[in-house]
Amino acid sequence: MNFEAFKFHPQIAAGITAAGYKTPTPIQTKAIPKVMQGSDLMGLAQTGTGKTAVFVLPILHRLLKGQRRNVRALIIAPTRELAEQIHQTIEVLGSKTGLRSVTAYGGVGIHPQIQQLKNADIVVACPGRLLDHINRKTVDLSKLEVLVLDEADQMFDMGFLPDIRRILKHLPQSNRQTLLFSATMPSQIRSLADDILNNSVRVQVGNEAPADTVSHAFYPVARHLKTALLLQLLKNTSTKAVLIFTRTKHRARQLGEKLSKAGYQSTSLQGNLSQARRQDAMNGFKSGKYKVLVATDIAARGIDVSNVSHVINYDMPSTPETYIHRIGRTGRVQRTGEAFTLITAEDKQMVKAIHGAIGMPVEQRTLADFNYHAPTETPTPPRKQGSVEKQPKDRQTPPTTGRKPNRRSAKGAFAWFSPQKPRMADRSSRPTA
Repeated sequence: MNFEAFKFHPQIAAGITAAGYKTPTPIQTKAIPKVMQGSDLMGLAQTGTGKTAVFVLPILHRLLKGQRRNVRALIIAPTRELAEQIHQTIEVLGSKTGLRSVTAYGGVGIHPQIQQLKNADIVVACPGRLLDHINRKTVDLSKLEVLVLDEADQMFDMGFLPDIRRILKHLPQSNRQTLLFSATMPSQIRSLADDILNNSVRVQVGNEAPADTVSHAFYPVARHLKTALLLQLLKNTSTKAVLIFTRTKHRARQLGEKLSKAGYQSTSLQGNLSQARRQDAMNGFKSGKYKVLVATDIAARGIDVSNVSHVINYDMPSTPETYIHRIGRTGRVQRTGEAFTLITAEDKQMVKAIHGAIGMPVEQRTLADFNYHAPTETPTPPRKQGSVEKQPKDRQTPPTTGRKPNRRSAKGAFAWFSPQKPRMADRSSRPTA
């Protein structure tokens, strides 16, 4: 099957060709015909399956056939990065149509958005800024024909569902097609779908589990040696682009700086950055300027870089669903990828939960050339007499009891994992990072 089978408008077909699209992905094959028919749709698919085109192409086709009148399609996304990614996809696929797409999100000036919204056919927005425009009456949604909620489970995780329900009150309730996409289906998202979808069809690709194009490995390590193990892992692994996840913004920034000092072309992406710096980090990672990107879960939403060869969980995710979202950044659209996770004794329960989520135990590995018994990650400079050491908020080393860490305590941090014999395959060429 190819895209010609969908019988898109010739101007859209030209955009598809220009974008280099050839064979539809499974979710595109299943869902596009349903959307073209005007049905409400619930799409369940992992990230990286090509679902953005599932709603972008039919929207472009629909808007070309009708009359230009205010905002006719609204796409709501949880993060600025995802909103920009969708907007860029619309611009590429709709490059021959003359239709105008506008983004609306916080962190940038609102007044340029107000001017752009006056001539928009499609709006891609984050909930908070969209509500701001609605309250200011700077966006007219009275003629809306299509509503898309993308990454609905992430919007729930970020606390956006109350905002979504407030937005819905300002939208036409009749003659509106609604499309909802999510990688997982928690009860709150199921309830939202029941409220806003009418006679909907459900399209699911996969079983809410990671794509089978991704291989998994756990690396047990003591907490205070995580950074040292990460550096050795990067040294021993042949990579293209590497996405590293941390749990906190502070740690993302700190780890990005350490990797830069170690000689890697790296940067960080986290919520404390200005929009300009976030965009620079994103664009630099996509272009290859940066080979390593350290990010938090929220900041990384919307990253769509096809050549991400490795996802590394520096910190264990808080839920199995988050694990699935994270590693969905690699192995995208039929490419292969690897997911490495650094695990400590505190992660025992989540390790079991991830085994259940992916339906099989994850291989445990160690590095033959790494000293797992090192007492500290880096030497501590001597303090001046009478000085008080200031502890960082995001301290990696566990609190001490007045005794120096010893070989036995370091080993005990991961002894329960019973790691397998070291794999010599981990010793490969150093990345060009």
